[in-house]
Amino acid sequence: MAAVRPADALAGWAEQVGTKVGVPVVAVQAYGYAELVATQTTPTCRLSWTTLAAIGKVESSHGSYNGAVLRADGVAEPTIYGLPMDGKGGRRLIADTDRGALDGDTTFDRAIGPMQFLPATWQENAIDADRDGVANPNDIDDAALTAAVYLCKGGRDMSRADSWWEAILSYNAVQPHAQKVFTTADEYGRRSQS
Repeated sequence: MAAVRPADALAGWAEQVGTKVGVPVVAVQAYGYAELVATQTTPTCRLSWTTLAAIGKVESSHGSYNGAVLRADGVAEPTIYGLPMDGKGGRRLIADTDRGALDGDTTFDRAIGPMQFLPATWQENAIDADRDGVANPNDIDDAALTAAVYLCKGGRDMSRADSWWEAILSYNAVQPHAQKVFTTADEYGRRSQS
């Protein structure tokens, strides 16, 4: 028998919302669960699942980047790796920080998983959201909750525009990226209400 993910409690809601917004149900469950946990642990953050979903869309098309698929347990298969942070093509230059343990690259860091965490950021913030004993950046449950914790750091109130933009730009300091996240979050919010 398959292990039960805490996010499975949101299956009915996630199926309705996922259909409306065109997001895989397993991903909507993870984003919704991360919002619920953030609401309980940092209620002043006011983080919405739509922001997490927008990051997931922009970063990896909800775990489907480069032919990957989210399994029923939330793990992307195959593992999602970003391009090397080698200073080329507008990417920052970030030498390897994890000896390739997470990202398979011993020269440069690469973002990993559906929410595209750099190894050092993951190691500093990682959470095992699905309680399977492993904090896995390639698991949408773990990655979405870790993203929520990261975005809520420092007492941010995500319902305030200045705080929201600061959080998104801390996640990825590229203005066009942040604008895509904003537009996508807004679209998900509108479509989920229809």
